[in-house]
Amino acid sequence: MAHDAPQATGPSKLVIRNIGLILSGALEKPILDGDTIVAENGKITAIGRYKDLNTEGATTIVEANGTTVAPGLIDSHVHPVAGDWTPRQNQIGWIDSNLHGGVTTMISAGEVHMPGRPRDVVGLKAMAIFAQRAFWNLRPGGVKVHAGAPVIECEMVEEDFKELAAAGVKLLGEVGLGGVKDGPTARKMVGWARKYGIQSTIHTGGPSIPGSGLIDKDVVLEADTDVVGHINGGHTALPDDQIRCICEGCKRGLEIVHNGNERSALYTLRIAREMNELHRVILGTDGPAGSGVQPLGILRMVSMLSSIGELPAEIAFCLATGNTARMRQLDCGLIEVGRAADFVIMDKAQHSPGKNILESVQLGDLPGIGMTIIDGIVRTQRSRNTPPAGKVPEVVAK
Repeated sequence: MAHDAPQATGPSKLVIRNIGLILSGALEKPILDGDTIVAENGKITAIGRYKDLNTEGATTIVEANGTTVAPGLIDSHVHPVAGDWTPRQNQIGWIDSNLHGGVTTMISAGEVHMPGRPRDVVGLKAMAIFAQRAFWNLRPGGVKVHAGAPVIECEMVEEDFKELAAAGVKLLGEVGLGGVKDGPTARKMVGWARKYGIQSTIHTGGPSIPGSGLIDKDVVLEADTDVVGHINGGHTALPDDQIRCICEGCKRGLEIVHNGNERSALYTLRIAREMNELHRVILGTDGPAGSGVQPLGILRMVSMLSSIGELPAEIAFCLATGNTARMRQLDCGLIEVGRAADFVIMDKAQHSPGKNILESVQLGDLPGIGMTIIDGIVRTQRSRNTPPAGKVPEVVAK
């Protein structure tokens, strides 16, 4: 089981050199010119050509060997409980396993699988504050788990949201998983949350677990949450006309998840492209869930949207990185100076017919992950979950 990951104890300088391709995570410029990235004390300080950068004094040098460096992937929709264990599948090590799928940051959509989860106001607030504290202290494998997302109940008042925010809670669990399932009540509470800087997500589609229910377009639009959670259903999606109505009727985030309806995912992508609003699309797994744990769920979403959705691979990776970072107000997800030094280093899988990693992904193949880095610290090397990469990076000095 992955417990607390080691943190930097003194000044550090990471140099990643001989990079073949840099994916920025930014829709406006998804590919960067350069072969070297420098990070100091966990933050990116320079991107460019090796000959032009100050690489002296490196405490860690990674020889990329012509591989691709992208921002660490972000899973916008997970349901953590306690440490690296999920009672949903009674599985240990699921977060560490996702790290081997390139995911370096996770966003909780509610700790709904907690055995005996309290529904009373005092209990649900206490659990949210506990989860927020515990996961920021724990960091399984180094993964940043933004947790502490209370599932709201009808008895809550504005003062409860003020108290949660003051305690450090920044997220709401999926609206609709608790007692609040109607538009007017949801809108009132979402407004209170927004007033105190708490970001909200809503369950969309048919029921996924006992206690949830149908949340249709009318409730979604009236609630006006910051993110339309799993717009492609989790698993059961809304009809196409309702999905289109949501996409066109609000300007909030459109979250597509692995544990949803794949056809509806592609339909949502098509509408977002028609509207020229790809920046609204973010990706999650909605795991752990009844369908299990999906360590490669985000990579599979990127590959599916690129291949079947005919989206350039470099753009598809933005949906799993920069789009989410900007929408969720995170300091990672983009390769730019000042951002967290969170990276996934990968290459096309061995024997993929694609000529390079981008063509390989557009053909529907998953890349092979050779290394993950969080806060400038190498966390994993060759992935135990992805196919082997054609080329792999290596740590040559530390």
